[in-house]
Amino acid sequence: MPKRKRYYAAFLILFFLVLLFLALNLCIGSVAIPLADIPDILRGTAADTVSSDIVTQIRIPRALAAAILGGALALSGYLLQTFFHNPIASPFTLGISSGAKLVVALVMVASLGFSIRLSSWMMILAAFAGSLLCMGFVILASRVINHMSMLIVSGVMIGYICSAVTDFVVTFADDENIVNLHNWSQGSFSGITWDNVAVMAFVVAAASACVFLLSKPISAYQMGEAYAQNMGLNVRTFRVLLVLLSSILSACVTAFAGPVSFVGIAVPHLVKSLLGTVRPLLMIPACFLGGAVFCLFCDLLARTMFAPTELSISTVTAILGAPVVIYIMIHRKKDKGE
Repeated sequence: MPKRKRYYAAFLILFFLVLLFLALNLCIGSVAIPLADIPDILRGTAADTVSSDIVTQIRIPRALAAAILGGALALSGYLLQTFFHNPIASPFTLGISSGAKLVVALVMVASLGFSIRLSSWMMILAAFAGSLLCMGFVILASRVINHMSMLIVSGVMIGYICSAVTDFVVTFADDENIVNLHNWSQGSFSGITWDNVAVMAFVVAAASACVFLLSKPISAYQMGEAYAQNMGLNVRTFRVLLVLLSSILSACVTAFAGPVSFVGIAVPHLVKSLLGTVRPLLMIPACFLGGAVFCLFCDLLARTMFAPTELSISTVTAILGAPVVIYIMIHRKKDKGE
């Protein structure tokens, strides 16, 4: 019973924080909007049309994007940590986000050069192709490299190579397009439209539902591949599903917000500490909510800390997420008695 109460309390805290940061993101900004005015704005009965447009056309889509993409990134990190049995595996550390960023940047520059308007679906497909490409390199490396720490280093090197090529591409883009490409390549939730929100919500909801349906296989896989096979799980097919789902989730994030660092590592561990369990049935929805809270909070800081100058979202997530990663590494070393 105490465990059940802890689970209920954890989910109540996460739901409360999501609602709190959603409200703060709608109210706080260069134009302060009282919380009391938000219900009228949402109903379309607000007298101030300027405030109404700011909230409905800019702040709500941005806040929803931060919540949806933050949840997707945390869930992708959780799947990769399960796949590699490594607590610091994530789309960022394995270079998957950088691969997606590279392909999207190439497609964006090509489309701008030929005056082609990219749809949200084309952006996601480009990011997905980049994610799968880098994931393939990482999986091939995992067959050659026995030590998981060296695999992470390989992923980081792949990420640096992809980032360097992306920066080269962005540098030689047309002058009028450099600013938009540069902002996107640094990571940002700005410029999100309602059409973007609809597409990302559909993709992330479908992928998240598939992940949730894999709760029992994930639980068996966490006990070891031999145990999972004895339980009747087709490990090879299951691993392919993990790769595809994690790539789709991280690709969706990169397509709309660019690379966002450390969320995929930090959030699953923070959520595990909050819940006090590793059960996938609880971890999967909690990771999604935790990622939403983390990115909503970071985006609020990015917009307001040095207003009117806006920080990239990756800058803030790195400041908050990197200490968690350092703690994880130190804690693991102590547990091993090294």
